[in-house]
Amino acid sequence: MSWATGESAAERVYREVKGQILTNEIPGGELISEGDIATKCDVSRTPVREAFLRLETEGWMRLYPKRGALVVPVSDREARDVVDARTLLEVHAVRVVVDDADSRGDLVARLERNLAAHRATDPADVAEFSRIDAEFHQLIVAAGDNPLLADFFVSLGERHRRMTTTSVRRDDAVPSRILDDHRELLDALARGDADAFADGLAAHLSAVHDLRRTPSS
Repeated sequence: MSWATGESAAERVYREVKGQILTNEIPGGELISEGDIATKCDVSRTPVREAFLRLETEGWMRLYPKRGALVVPVSDREARDVVDARTLLEVHAVRVVVDDADSRGDLVARLERNLAAHRATDPADVAEFSRIDAEFHQLIVAAGDNPLLADFFVSLGERHRRMTTTSVRRDDAVPSRILDDHRELLDALARGDADAFADGLAAHLSAVHDLRRTPSS
């Protein structure tokens, strides 16, 4: 395991463990111990404890003294809330962009490059596959030319990536579904059809993240 120059031990452990949570190498619901992580990262328990406290503050873990740290799973409510927020932001951006031919053309070109890179990525490289997936959607929101909304969307990026890696690991058909759906979303945008984009995005996010079931009241 290599560490970036200049990082503290606690920062190194934080980055490594959080990365494994986001890519579901450490799945939600798993209990991990300071000792195991200290051994894997070749550090003492003190920086691990500091990293765990930071991850708990951010909501990724719950700490249980003398037992370990529970990785908090993505709840159905969180998944639906993230999808709702993403849908509102992306559809808003598209409705802005379709009225400007130059902006729409520039965005289509950027998305074409993204999709080409995505198709060239091995889905087994879950971290990279999910990163490019998140970038596709971030490009759309950024094109809406509202920095506040774009920044908020980026803040959802870690949750987005974790949900995507969960889905990719859950079902081998998901990567192909993502790529096909992105092609359809891109085509709708190129046509300037914001309504088709909105319908396609709703279907895409619902299917990829398995949100088709009606939540119980």
